[in-house]
Amino acid sequence: MRSTVVKKVIMAVSGLIMIAFLLMHMYGNLKMFMGAEAFDHYAHWLKGQTDDGGILYPILPAGWFIWIFRFALVLAVILHIWSAYTLSRATLANRGDRYVNKKTRVQTYSARTMRWGGVIILAFLIFHLIQFTIVPGSMGGTADEPHTMVLAGFKLWWMVAIYAVCMVLVCMHVRHGFWSAFATLGANTSANARKWLNILAIIVAVALFVGFMSMPVAVLFGAIS
Repeated sequence: MRSTVVKKVIMAVSGLIMIAFLLMHMYGNLKMFMGAEAFDHYAHWLKGQTDDGGILYPILPAGWFIWIFRFALVLAVILHIWSAYTLSRATLANRGDRYVNKKTRVQTYSARTMRWGGVIILAFLIFHLIQFTIVPGSMGGTADEPHTMVLAGFKLWWMVAIYAVCMVLVCMHVRHGFWSAFATLGANTSANARKWLNILAIIVAVALFVGFMSMPVAVLFGAIS
C-alpha cells in the first residue's frame, strides 16, 4: 500500500514537471511571432551560445544549464513511465476475472485513453527530438538558425496535421493528468476543490493546444515566413 502511494506521488510530481516544461516550451515557440532573430536568440540563449553566456550564466558555466535541464526532464519522463506502468500492472492484476468483477465506472474519455495515449505521445516525442534536436535539420533548415528548421517542418501540411493530432492527445493527457496529480497530492479536498481543479485542468489543456498550434498554422498559411 505504501509503495503504491509513493508511486502515485512520483507519477504526479513527474507529470507536473513535464506540464511545466510544456508551458515553457510553448512560450519559446511563440517567439517565432516576434521574428527569426528573436526566436534564434532564445534558442541559442538556452544552450549558452549567446554573447551573455546564456541562461543562468555566470551561476552555471555557459552551456551547462541545457544539459542539466535535459537530464532532469529525461529523469522525469522515465520515472513517469515507470510509475504509470507499475501502477497499471498492479491495477490489472487486482481486477481478477473481468467478467466476474466488472464494475461500471464513470470516467472521462481522457481518463480511459491515458495508457495508449501515453504510448503515442512517447512515439511523437522521439520523432520530435530527432527532427529538432538529435538530427537537427533532418527535414530542412540548420541548427545554426533554428527558425529555418521550424519553417521547413511546418510548411508541410501533413506535418502540421500530425502535429495537431498529437497535440490533441497531449492535451487530453494533460487535462486528466493535471487533475489527477493535484488530487494525488491532496488538493482534492471537497466538491468545490474538485470543480476548480477540473476548470484549471481544462484551461491549461486548452491554452497548451492553442499556444502550440498557433505557430505551426501561422507558418503553414504564410503568416510567419
